[in-house]
Amino acid sequence: MEEGRSFFRAKTASLVAMVVVFFAANAISATYVGFDFLDAAVEIPAGVGWMVAEFLPTADSLSKLGSILSALASTVLVSIAASCIAAVFAFVLAVLGSRTVGIGGPAAFLVRAVASVFRNIPVVAWALILLFSFKQSEFTGFLALFLTTFGYLTRCFLETIDEMGAGPIEALRASGATYFQVVAQAVVPMTITSVVSWVLYMIETNIRDATLVGILTGTGIGFVFDIYYKSFRYDVAGLAILAIVVVVIACELTSNYVRKRII
Repeated sequence: MEEGRSFFRAKTASLVAMVVVFFAANAISATYVGFDFLDAAVEIPAGVGWMVAEFLPTADSLSKLGSILSALASTVLVSIAASCIAAVFAFVLAVLGSRTVGIGGPAAFLVRAVASVFRNIPVVAWALILLFSFKQSEFTGFLALFLTTFGYLTRCFLETIDEMGAGPIEALRASGATYFQVVAQAVVPMTITSVVSWVLYMIETNIRDATLVGILTGTGIGFVFDIYYKSFRYDVAGLAILAIVVVVIACELTSNYVRKRII
C-alpha cells in the first residue's frame, strides 16, 4: 500500500515539475522577445473583429470568382501531379534501398541519406532556391513540391516496405522468382494500401503548401491572393481564402473516403 502511494506521489511530483518547467520556459521566452500575454489577449477580440469585417467576401468580390477558381484549379492540378510523380520515383528508390528487398551494399544508407536531405529542406526553402534557376513559373512551384514530397514519401515507403512480412518474399525466392517478380508479386500487393494512403495524404498537404509556394513563384491561387491582399482588396483575398478552405476540406473528405474503401 505504501509503495503504491509512493509511486503516485512520485508521478504527481514529476507532472508538477514538468508543468512548472513548461510555464517557466514560456515566461523566459516571452520576456526575451518582449511578448506580453495579457496585451495579446486583450487585442484578440479587436483583431478578430477587424479580420471578419475586412476579409468577409462581398457581392462585388464575387465578380472575381472566375479567376480565383481558375487559379485554384491550377494549384490543385500542380499539387496532384507533383505528389503522384514523386510517389513513383520514391517507391522505386525505396524498393532499391529497402533492407528487406533492396539491392544491398551502401544503397540502404544512400537512399536514407537522400530522403533525409530532401525531406528536411522546407518547401518554401526549395521554392526560394529554385527561383534563382527557373524564375517565377509553374515549373518552379512543381519542382519545389516534387522535391519535398519525394523525400518525405521515400522515407515513408522505406518504413512500409521494411515492416512487411518476409514470408511471401522468401517463398518467391525459394521458388526461383527473379528480383522483379518478387517486387511485383510480393512488395507491391503488400504495400499498395499504405502507399495509396500516403500519396493521398501528400496531395492534401501539397494543396495547402502550394498556396504559399504560389506567392513566391507568382503562380496559382497564392499569386491571386497576394495580388489582392497587397492591393488592399481584402474582400477578394477573403474569397480566395474561402475557396482554398473549401477545396482542402473536399480533398480531405475524398481522401478519407478512399482510405476507408481500400483499407
